Amino acid sequence: MSSGLVVEGPIQIAEIEGKGRGLIVSQPIRAGEIVLRDSPILLYPALPQSLSYCCNCFKSLQNRGSVVSCPSCCFCLFCSPNCTKLALSSSHTAWVCRSLSRLREFPSLQTEVYFLIAAYNIAALFPSKFRILMSLQGVNTDASIAASLHSLVASLSPPHIGEFPFSVELTAALLAKDKLNAFGLMEPLSVEKSGERSVRAYGIYPKASFFNHDCLPNACRFDYVDADTEGNNTDIVIRAIHDILQGREICLSYFPVNENYSNRQKILFEDYGFTCACDRCKVEANWSDEDKEGDANEEEVDMEEDSDEQMEDTGVTEGDSGADFPHAYFFLRYMCDRNNCWGTLAPLPPSSDGTPSRIVECNVCGNFKNEDEEIVTDTNDEDGLDLDD
Repeated sequence: MSSGLVVEGPIQIAEIEGKGRGLIVSQPIRAGEIVLRDSPILLYPALPQSLSYCCNCFKSLQNRGSVVSCPSCCFCLFCSPNCTKLALSSSHTAWVCRSLSRLREFPSLQTEVYFLIAAYNIAALFPSKFRILMSLQGVNTDASIAASLHSLVASLSPPHIGEFPFSVELTAALLAKDKLNAFGLMEPLSVEKSGERSVRAYGIYPKASFFNHDCLPNACRFDYVDADTEGNNTDIVIRAIHDILQGREICLSYFPVNENYSNRQKILFEDYGFTCACDRCKVEANWSDEDKEGDANEEEVDMEEDSDEQMEDTGVTEGDSGADFPHAYFFLRYMCDRNNCWGTLAPLPPSSDGTPSRIVECNVCGNFKNEDEEIVTDTNDEDGLDLDD
């Protein structure tokens, strides 16, 4: 199925041996450079109709005086009249409104139901977006779950979707796309709750879905959902962690980099259907079970002295596995040291004349750190990177 999806900028889609499609660098990329900015083709809530977020853009409604209720269901809230208008013609149509109202009777429903409602809604309204969704890779889901969810959606009398006949097979295919490609828009870090972060909403970002995983990523994702902007606050921004050579693959980590070997392999196999064989995993696979029990903090303490001696005043080139501990330097330089954060640090974009920034930003807690002065600055404005850059 042709989607017409085009990836622009310093990256291109390529077939990666043993991985399928991925994104490679078409020209050298500097540390902090924006590799990709992507908008979602659909968004759906992680929780049923929360009163804490706008039902269209998912901004926090806290301290907002212009909150507007849906004129039909009164359950969905919007952050502004403009968001209300946009939602009623796109993400919160009459059918979506009726469906969500009916589902309020079943508060324990799986999140996948909300994805299917959003997916069948865009199939009716925006066939080109639906074709893009269907062109993405997927991972098989349980047939009995797909059948059950299909019956539930069928009871909601979904709209006519033209070239895509409504069927259990289509529902199963959609669930497969969602499982492999959904990105979570996260709540801010809660240090008081041992670093717990809940998911506010999920989105399908078609271009970003091509990024493969690596346990030592060379790029990381930033989102600024609560940024004080109009229209693009749900975009995600991918920035290079360090310089990346032309021809190299760009990879993200699908979870915090402090996860140990066993947990990483379990998550990747159960959620994404593959076993990771990156440089870090090849090394840690040979560690004893006792070693594998340690977390990133313990590894960092054990390796800090050797790492400083071996890597002081040296850069990191993507794919450089070092010796016994390819991730020692990564932890020391690119993992946030804020308590219970475990986020990844990436420099701010280079200046217009190409001068690299010495300020790094954490993609979890949002703190900024001056590499020279080793000072962590707390930021509470949640604006983050200028989304209009």
